[in-house]
Amino acid sequence: MESWVRFNAQSQSKERLCRAVQYTCTLLGYTLQKGGAASNLLTTVKQLESHLSLSRKLLRLGNSAEALEAAKRAVHLSDSVLRLCITVAHLNRAMYFACDNMLWAGKMGLLPRLDQNKWSLRSFRYYLFALILNLARDAYEIRMLMERESRSASLSKGSLSSSPTTLSPLSPENGDLCPSPSTSLPQVTVHVRKQLHLLAFVLRNNPPLLLDLLKNLCDVFIPLDRLGLYPTGNGWVGACGLASSVLSILTILHPWLKLKP
Repeated sequence: MESWVRFNAQSQSKERLCRAVQYTCTLLGYTLQKGGAASNLLTTVKQLESHLSLSRKLLRLGNSAEALEAAKRAVHLSDSVLRLCITVAHLNRAMYFACDNMLWAGKMGLLPRLDQNKWSLRSFRYYLFALILNLARDAYEIRMLMERESRSASLSKGSLSSSPTTLSPLSPENGDLCPSPSTSLPQVTVHVRKQLHLLAFVLRNNPPLLLDLLKNLCDVFIPLDRLGLYPTGNGWVGACGLASSVLSILTILHPWLKLKP
């Protein structure tokens, strides 16, 4: 299985490139349709999109094995939240790829009686579950990093306030232990602003986490639209798919941008 995983990793960049071109065709088809282009041109673009989708399914044959191997590695993570999110996400990806392989067999005529609509909806459900778990993992890591930075800032501020020449604005000496109700709203605004600055600081200093968050946020609109849970149209789906594909290609070209574990 390890040899197959190594072989499969070599085709990952080709699959990402096909994905980028496929969603470019989706976006282009939507733009041409809105612009009133000729029907034969629209048909050509849709056929190219369909061929690219079938090519991607061929390149993804065996990805279930890679996802299962990743799930086996994630089981040994020490953090229980990361262990749960990453393991279950990889298991859902394995099921998604298995459904995708069934769809490929059906489109190739190997399974002529396959209900392709049913298996397509099933694959998008597994895809959506995996993305939700990936977003939960991103949110957890962001929260942990924000708490770490907040504790570090509090320790630094505490060491400064311990000197006799420095007084905190909220110290008893300044008589501001019990703020009046009229000042509660500005304090909430200041707190929210500080949290947003802290969030921006954490994401700016963790490019792999930022890219993974953006990629998952873009990808989640695709199954939501295909399942009819949040219809956005082919234009938005094409734009989101293209953006997430470009981000994925960046992580392949620069492995240090890939979020670990």
